[in-house]
Amino acid sequence: MIYFYDGSKTGFLTSLVRSYDDGEAFLTSGNAQLSLGQKTVFVRPSPAVAAKAEERLLSFDKDCMADLDYLLRCGSSDKDNVALFYFRFLAMKRGPVRKMSGENAVFAAQTNMRRVTLEVHRFHGFVRFLESESGALYSPISPDNDICDLLVPHFRARMPEIPFVIHDVKRARAAVYDGEHTFAAPLEKAESAISANGKQWQTLWGRFFEGVKLPERDRLRTLRSSMPVRYWDFLPEAENS
Repeated sequence: MIYFYDGSKTGFLTSLVRSYDDGEAFLTSGNAQLSLGQKTVFVRPSPAVAAKAEERLLSFDKDCMADLDYLLRCGSSDKDNVALFYFRFLAMKRGPVRKMSGENAVFAAQTNMRRVTLEVHRFHGFVRFLESESGALYSPISPDNDICDLLVPHFRARMPEIPFVIHDVKRARAAVYDGEHTFAAPLEKAESAISANGKQWQTLWGRFFEGVKLPERDRLRTLRSSMPVRYWDFLPEAENS
């Protein structure tokens, strides 16, 4: 049976409980291709059911909700099922399982969590802020995983007095730091005039990239390896590459 849920933590934990005894359960928060005669269930999130499930799981592993957060952030198409099998295995073992890499459920979960942590690390270097006329900084990004708010602590620590917005255009949401507080907000499209200083920085990034880009094929391959092409849409230094 295919279990559809809303992609939230509450929805996942509710679905975990509802599908626990179904050995052929398939969980998804997106689209799934149905086979002839295959049954579907649309799981309504239940805060009460989710709270009980969370309490039970935390009694097995006090850090497991952090794992769930990263698993649900992953952009892979199988993320929901990977999370389902991981937490079923955790419930079966009644203790931490994250070091049991030889188990398929654990290995798949580790792979998805690494995708998230690796992309966070990459975007510490890939975010390009532009100064708006209001003085706040703005950076559009389009990551593979839902990492927008995970980037805030890095930049907040480096410029604690400067407001900034990191806008995930793919997911239409933003992480906002107002100079004191951090919060998330839905954001379809940002309309912010770039200051003259911000335009100068765009030009400087372009000049830097042209200065390090060499015509040799091996060098270009190295650049693409360290700065994947799929991220280039919002890198001003790569606009003419």
